Amino acid sequence: MCQVTGCTPDTLKCRATKSAAADVDEQSTDHAVVDRRHPLYLGDWERSIPHVHDDIAKDDLDEPHIKRKHAILEAHPEIRNLYGIDTRTKWITFLGAATQVILAYYFGKINNQSWWPLLICSYIVGASVTQLFGVVIHEATHGLCGQGLGINRFVGFLANVGIPFPIYSSFRRYHLAHHAFQGVVGRDPDLPLDWEVKFIKSNPLAKVLFLFFYPMMYVVRGAAMQKKPSRWEIYNVLFTLTTDALVVKFCGWRGFFYLFFSLWFGYGIHPAAAHFIQEHFTFDDGQETYSYYGCLNWFFLNIGYHNEHHDFTKVPWSNLPKVRAVAPEFYNTLAYHTSWVMVLVNFVIKKDIGPQSRVGRDLEDHRKGRKMIVEKKRAQGESLAADADE
Repeated sequence: MCQVTGCTPDTLKCRATKSAAADVDEQSTDHAVVDRRHPLYLGDWERSIPHVHDDIAKDDLDEPHIKRKHAILEAHPEIRNLYGIDTRTKWITFLGAATQVILAYYFGKINNQSWWPLLICSYIVGASVTQLFGVVIHEATHGLCGQGLGINRFVGFLANVGIPFPIYSSFRRYHLAHHAFQGVVGRDPDLPLDWEVKFIKSNPLAKVLFLFFYPMMYVVRGAAMQKKPSRWEIYNVLFTLTTDALVVKFCGWRGFFYLFFSLWFGYGIHPAAAHFIQEHFTFDDGQETYSYYGCLNWFFLNIGYHNEHHDFTKVPWSNLPKVRAVAPEFYNTLAYHTSWVMVLVNFVIKKDIGPQSRVGRDLEDHRKGRKMIVEKKRAQGESLAADADE
């Protein structure tokens, strides 16, 4: 196995060589390719390194996943059979919400003598369940919890019962923008803000603080988009104020703080929160999305299968490993992580990675890349409506 610069084998498995990518290309029956990145859609940009570069890396084409989807479906059309929903998600959500409310009552009304049991439980149990809520909200955002928008909104709001901050509706709004404009500066709310790039660099202490305060970044980055709250975001605020008030009334302020610390720990320095770093921080040149194939996927509903998810957003969590199994030549040939703990450790201690380890693109370059899809389909006489259905 080859070694990726700046990473260790137990953290990141390196991607295949160009010859392996060529082998994938030979399996394709379509030779009318207009994108130089075909078939794996790895860019030719170099990753941004703190103190070497002053900004994030820049690409001159669109995000890769819709074209990866086309290439994979050409080789494996049976992946469409994996599209659908998983109705078990709502029951998992109910169990998680009940667990958090019961523990909030326990620490608020029964075991209310010391803060240490509350803090320990909120990190080990509460933070893990809160991250699970985040995965559920992600599934509901993509309409994968049931048929229709209504049931998915219900599941999203149910998950928000255990989170003392109105997350679901805002996450849905900005996450869908992230998929549509991945890496587009000014459109993708997941990109770092200028001050993150300028001040944090590779300083280990600054990166620890960055991870600790990461729960605030959803609020700060969302506010930086300067968009007026939507109707459903307002509904979410009112809903969460109501559930928070009920928690305080029946569980006391200690019960509320149990939920608060569960959120803060779960979205901060926690093994499961490493997926925020794992997903799009550039650990290798030319690759902007990474998967995690480790044991924690079992509890966190395969949230680590991020390349698979971006390629096929209509595949529910339970089928994401099957996507990789069906098309291993498209996934095992990419770099991927095997340890969330080591993702966090390496992010903090290694000097060649920081918040600026992302890739961006201008809107015009993104549109230029998207036009290639239109031109290709027109040349082949295919319908452009097919993409909307997939």
